[in-house]
Amino acid sequence: MSAAETLPALLERAAAFARGVRFLDAAEGDGTRLSYAELAARARGVAGALQSRGLARGDRVAIVLPTAPAFYDAFFGALRAGLVPVPLYPPVRLGRLDEYQERTAAMLRASGARLVLTDRRIRRLLGRAVARAGGVACEAVDGLSVRAPSSVEPSPDDVAFVQFSSGTTAAPKPVALTHRQVLANVAAIRGALLEAWPESAAFAHVGVSWLPLYHDMGLVGAVLVALSRPGELVLIPPELFVARPAVWLRAVSRFGGTISPAPNFAYALCAERVRDDELAGVDLSSWVVALNGAEPVTPEALARFVERFAPYGFRPEALTPVYGLAEATLAVTFSPLRERFRRACFDRDALVREGVARAAPDGQPLASLGRPLPGFAVRIAGRSGAPLPDGRLGRVLVRGPSVMRGYLGLPAATAAALRGGWLDTGDTGFLHDGELYLYGRAKDLIVLRGRNYAPQDVEQAIEGVAGVRAGCSAAVGLLSPRGHGEELVIFVERARGAGEPDAAVAERVRRRVAARTGLAPAAVHVLAPGTLPRTSSGKIRRGEAARRFLAGELRPPRRAYALALARELLRSQLAFARSPRAR
Repeated sequence: MSAAETLPALLERAAAFARGVRFLDAAEGDGTRLSYAELAARARGVAGALQSRGLARGDRVAIVLPTAPAFYDAFFGALRAGLVPVPLYPPVRLGRLDEYQERTAAMLRASGARLVLTDRRIRRLLGRAVARAGGVACEAVDGLSVRAPSSVEPSPDDVAFVQFSSGTTAAPKPVALTHRQVLANVAAIRGALLEAWPESAAFAHVGVSWLPLYHDMGLVGAVLVALSRPGELVLIPPELFVARPAVWLRAVSRFGGTISPAPNFAYALCAERVRDDELAGVDLSSWVVALNGAEPVTPEALARFVERFAPYGFRPEALTPVYGLAEATLAVTFSPLRERFRRACFDRDALVREGVARAAPDGQPLASLGRPLPGFAVRIAGRSGAPLPDGRLGRVLVRGPSVMRGYLGLPAATAAALRGGWLDTGDTGFLHDGELYLYGRAKDLIVLRGRNYAPQDVEQAIEGVAGVRAGCSAAVGLLSPRGHGEELVIFVERARGAGEPDAAVAERVRRRVAARTGLAPAAVHVLAPGTLPRTSSGKIRRGEAARRFLAGELRPPRRAYALALARELLRSQLAFARSPRAR
């Protein structure tokens, strides 16, 4: 069967196979399973309903929905109607609703959305964001009157959807991606799987994912890749994984999951929090592709995950560090599948002082992120933009068939990111034996006594310190009040249930950082769980943490009392009442 050229055609192609998607809930029962044929039929009905709203071809439709069948309805329904879906994250952190309303309104404005599709429950909380965006309608997808759509055939070079960059170091930017670009990335990932398992019968694609569907790794890496095989897919609500990480591993075991992607913090979290009694009867031997990406990959987290779950059948060669970003649709490099991940140690002083990656047995351990996928290229550039040879630290540039045309409505930002056919990722790194190693985000580098240090080096050293939540630390450089330039300041969140004084935790962090990096923190601040600001995909926003700290605003989220929630619901309804277009 020929490859599909658009996303609606991809779903219709998959509908011919006896495959589908299972949506799990907190009960961890059978959940709700819908075949691709059923999902395609539901999408057609929503497409007809949207066309009746008078929306023009190419109009953007924001989708604010949880992991549920309604997301497929809205996303593929908008595509079938000739519209451009814009997935946004729903309000899951009720203690941060003021921040959520502000950021969501900004993304609605940036994307130029004319309509917000959500469900009845979430709609009750969106009034303020929709009103601030101005001129945006808001409807519940479960309240639409489905009908047969008119035929709309998008072109492969039409914009398929808009996804926002992570916003780790700046405000999230709207990335416009065409059908051709998206499917090129999906084909590259699918090709890597087929190269490793050339016999179709040798690899049954059973995806298991808790990743948010508004995130590139969840939408492209899980949903669209499964659709392209086509394969079975098991979806877990992200909030359920965060509350009970063992749910992920139990789902892999129960449904025979073969491929499941996650960011580095998820592997560290499972190694730390999942108890033996939560793994009764679990067998992870079916899991052959455990992709690790979307944030810096640390060798220590990989090793701890392997050690912790090898007794349950997990194989080290399954762990596959990868590199990608929203501006490239998703994937750029893959480590070799079916081989154990590679780590190498480099002289820390040579990296910091000379920008040279020099092997050193006792140096800084870094994980290889592999080589570019077919059709993609990676270049390391110096300050002048000229390419650097292997082993030299510089800016990571990428090129390939799925790199964005640009940021929607942001010509200056587009011109800064795209130069001569290359995308400047904003990351620093180097090539070693032809493989990519990341060192850090350029904007996050800490300058101490004239030398650049990656915050990940410090945060990696903190992993495993007793009393510190896994993956919940931020190293930043702040100007010294004594006028001595930048100083290293570390923020860590206290592990839940830790009963010892914060001073004891801070002292352990200081000693670990000094022993592993040779750096002496000027201060270590121990924070309540949930205090560090994060992006919608869960990455810690170091710059925002520093800003809030200096402004005296680095505080834990308010507890979501029933009275506070009721107040927010009332404010939302008042906002809807004052904004006729949003009703």
